[in-house]
Amino acid sequence: MRSLLTPWRLVAALLLLVLLLLGVAAQQFRLFERGLFVLQEWRHASEWRERSIWLPDYRVVIEAKPIEGLSDDVSALTYDPDRHSLFTVTNQKPEIIELSLDGHLIRRIELVGFGDPEAIEYISKGVYVITDEREQRLLKVRVDEGTTRVDAAASQQLSLGIGLSGNKGFEGLAYDTTGRRLFVAKERDPVRIYEIHGFPHTNPDKPFAVHVVDDPKRDARLFVRDLSSLQYDDRSGHLLALSDESRLVLELNADGLPISTLSLLRGMHGLKRGVPQAEGVAMDNDGNLYLVSEPNLFYVFSRQVAD
Repeated sequence: MRSLLTPWRLVAALLLLVLLLLGVAAQQFRLFERGLFVLQEWRHASEWRERSIWLPDYRVVIEAKPIEGLSDDVSALTYDPDRHSLFTVTNQKPEIIELSLDGHLIRRIELVGFGDPEAIEYISKGVYVITDEREQRLLKVRVDEGTTRVDAAASQQLSLGIGLSGNKGFEGLAYDTTGRRLFVAKERDPVRIYEIHGFPHTNPDKPFAVHVVDDPKRDARLFVRDLSSLQYDDRSGHLLALSDESRLVLELNADGLPISTLSLLRGMHGLKRGVPQAEGVAMDNDGNLYLVSEPNLFYVFSRQVAD
């Protein structure tokens, strides 16, 4: 009996296996969607550039600078326009960390009663919101010049049991100061961005009422594997979404449509090396982008528009 495994059949079977594996990988990493988006980004560049953040124009100006004085990994990032500094959190030893705009440690603030702080967001002068990822808690905290310790028990809190999945909970925060919307990113399984209205509660004369908005169709268009951090731009009304696993910062317009990207891979946007594990993104009033990455690396990107 002649063998069924002739050389050409063996080669064909191997080629089929390779094609199947490539197809699975392409689906897993959303390569088809990303490829289609690259074409759209190129076609609409002149139309979108002037009325967006437009991430393709950004170049790295500070790359992989170690944050001296920290032994714990930082998570998330927010810009404080009153202090002209950045705030992040650590979760192994829960702390709020204040950083200068060039990545130097300014001070540390102890967090008491916080199980797994993953994000911090500036709301107004001296007011921030911190996420507790595993418990899906949002906590309103106050920090002033003399603050050295923040106790969760003394903070206004909101617990949301949305899609509970262990340590794949709330990873990123962003705040729309005009619309008073708090954006909350769920890391993955599935990726979600929730809009929360009514928290933090700012008017004691009105009842504490919270409304949560979910947009699964918008989130399905996010061709990223996870979400690590968010940033809202008041000038354009656009949202930045950072993905560690996809090595990407994604700009979403007011309708939730992706319109530009910043790749964190080596060779892109002036990077000599890829960003290893991006955990936080923030933007200052001049449009400069700040990133923190494990293990405690600091990056700055500035928009450089050609004449």
